[in-house]
Order: sequence, then structure tokens, then C-alpha cells
Amino acid sequence: MADIDYTALPASRAEIRRLQSARKVVAFERARTLPWYRGKLDHIRPDRLDEPAEWAKIPLLTKDELRQFDHAGFMQQFCCAPPAEIAEYWRSGGSTGKPVFYPRTGADVDYGLMSWVRSFPCMNIAKGELCHISFPLGVHPAGQVWARSGKHYGAGMVWAGAGNSMPSEAQLQLLDTLKPTVLLGMSSFLLHLASLGEANGMDLIASSVKKIVCSAEQLSLAKREKLARQWGAEVYDVFGMSEAGLMGAENAAHDGIHIWTDLYYVEVIDPATGAVLPDGAEGEFCVTPLWTNHATPFLRWCSGDIVRLVEHSAGSGPFADLFPVIRHANRTTGFFKVRGVNVNHTEFEDLLFRDPAVNDFQAVLETGQAGLEGLRVILEVRRDTDEAAALAAVAASIKRTFEMSVVIEAVERGTLAREFAKTLKATRFVDKRT
Repeated sequence: MADIDYTALPASRAEIRRLQSARKVVAFERARTLPWYRGKLDHIRPDRLDEPAEWAKIPLLTKDELRQFDHAGFMQQFCCAPPAEIAEYWRSGGSTGKPVFYPRTGADVDYGLMSWVRSFPCMNIAKGELCHISFPLGVHPAGQVWARSGKHYGAGMVWAGAGNSMPSEAQLQLLDTLKPTVLLGMSSFLLHLASLGEANGMDLIASSVKKIVCSAEQLSLAKREKLARQWGAEVYDVFGMSEAGLMGAENAAHDGIHIWTDLYYVEVIDPATGAVLPDGAEGEFCVTPLWTNHATPFLRWCSGDIVRLVEHSAGSGPFADLFPVIRHANRTTGFFKVRGVNVNHTEFEDLLFRDPAVNDFQAVLETGQAGLEGLRVILEVRRDTDEAAALAAVAASIKRTFEMSVVIEAVERGTLAREFAKTLKATRFVDKRT
């Protein structure tokens, strides 16, 4: 793999289909060697994998099935590479459930680097630009593989890491000193940095940052708009998973995430029946890695993401010409039930972030003196804002939307930023019921 061209793209969609046809067979034959697939693939013809009915015979693989094993059991069931060929491990990215550590060979890492390198030109990041990375740097691949991929593309990299490795105040100082044009990180952490900058009187809109790249958590429209408003930058979303690699990125049209279908064979399935859904239908995202499968050759892995797959975006250029896009449904199962009222976390977050007076917030579910559950909203308002009016407006908006009253507590700007700096992801929803 020493001579790999990390920036190479397929010549056409027809070439992509030929690559998929050949690489599906490779993935299938590798999977047949795994104990977990023993007896599950014997009835399937590898010479007919391009036939939808034949491919659909392959059983779906889910997160819960992977998490039922301890590490030794997982390696025994799903790893086909000898220990001497394991170059590194990538941790699963979920914030809930037991993490899984995926072995990666040198070839897997190289193809992973290729998948990350592609994101730069897709998002119009030019060679020679300087990028500040605020993703966690460590066994989870997003930060460290992205940082390494800069060398193969020609972009500069500031390996800052998340707030647990470099304090948020130091990151803001570094942004001001080194003046990168691209800021990469989880949306919650970048919102936290913006709130801290606001509390410190920094003019982030006048900063050097012109592009923001988010991943690893849901990027709703309200979050996107708030990031753009606070930083004065164009916001891009990307999509990836430790089970595969960085699978795609937005282009300037921002109408979906282009998926590298020469590297990953993707499907959208009905989560209830497992049936493959047609173009444009909403269902669960399913992927078969075609190249990052030297150690763990997963077939038809279901990520749990609810998406639509659309063959063509409104964008232009080679990425729009070659690759389809997925559009997230932005669903979440996170909610509080307060006195019989379901408060969806995403909807609540969107409501508050659309209010330009709100700098940041935290929602705390707690038990009151009478033993009744209630929601307390800790709120920071932007500088030069009428605090009393802002708090009253937020309370009224929550009452109107969720038909419930909440307690609003104002705190000094920077209070929540300091609290959120203690964790990798901002804990905007906290359950403190007794």
C-alpha cells in the first residue's frame, strides 16, 4: 500500500458498479472465514451477489449483536487477521452501550486514510489551508486519522484535541494565535467554544475560521444555523463510523452527504422487515465495507441511522457527479417525560438554539420539594441582551411548544462553558431526579 494514491477518485459511476461487484465477492469470502458467519452464508451463491434477491439472503448485523461479546469473544468471532498484522484499534463511537474495539490492519488504515482525505476537496478545503482539530485524539479514529490524513492531502493540522486534552480557553487562544481557516469538531463542543468566546468578549465572527466541519453527533438545522451565526463560517457535515471509516461529506450545496460508494456498498432498509427500500425512501442505513475489511469483514452492518438515499444532489463537480447523497432524518430516542409530557431532546434543543438571545443552556430534570418532577432550564443569554425579557420569552416559548411550565435560572456567561469543558460532549440534558 506504499504507492497508494490517497486522492484518487473512480472515473465514473459505471466504474463504481464494477468495483462494487468485485469487492462484494472479496468481502463475502473473507466473512465466510469468521466463526460468527459459520452456517449463515452456506446457502448463498458468491457468483450471484449482484442479484438483489441473492444479496438480501445475507443476514443483517446490528450493534447489539456486536456488543453481546467481550473483547476476547468479539476477536474470536469477527477478526480474520492474525495478531501480528493488527496495526491499531478503532473504538466504536456510540455514547451509550458497551464500546467495541475494532482491529485494523495496515491496509485498513491506508484505505481509512483515503476515505478521510476525500473529505477535504469535497468540502472545498484547499491544499495549504490550516485546520484546527477539536475532535478527541486517541483510540476513536475521527480525530487522529483525520489529523494524519492532512499530510496525504496537503493541509496543515493543529492537533488540539477535545477539551479534556487541551483546555477550552487554550484552544481559543490557539485559534487566535495560529489563525486556522478550518475548525473541525463535534457540534456540541464547537458551540461550547463559541459560548466561552462570547463570555470572554471575543469577536469570533471576525476570526480566521471560515469553515466548520462537524461529525460524531447529530447536526440539526438549528445547531447548524447557530454555529454559522456564532462563528460567521460555512458549516459542513460529514458521516462516518468506526466500523467502516469516514464514509462521506457534504459539498457546497449542503443538500446531503456524498457517500464514497466505491469504498462502501450501502443500502437503506426497512428496520421492521429488513427489506431494501427504493431510492428516496426513509429507512435504516446499512453498509458493507469494501476495502476496510481486512481484519473485520462485516456484511450488511446496520448503523441505526435513519436516512434517505438520493442518487443525485444539487451540487456540481466530481463528487456530485460520482456519488449519491444520504439525508439524515435527524431522529433521536432521547427524551424526558415530565408529568406525562414527552420532551424530545432534539426538539427542545432546536427550540432554544433558534433564539438568538440564547448563548447556551442546560435542562435539568429534578424532583421538587413536593415530590413532583419538574424541568429547570439553566440559561446564559448573549451579551447586550435584556436578560429578564430573554428569560420570559424562553419560558413562554417552551410553554407554547411543549405545554408545560419550567423554572428558568439565569447564570453568568461562561458558567456552562466551564461545566461542559469537563466532558467530551456537552451534557445539556441531565437527570437529577431523586
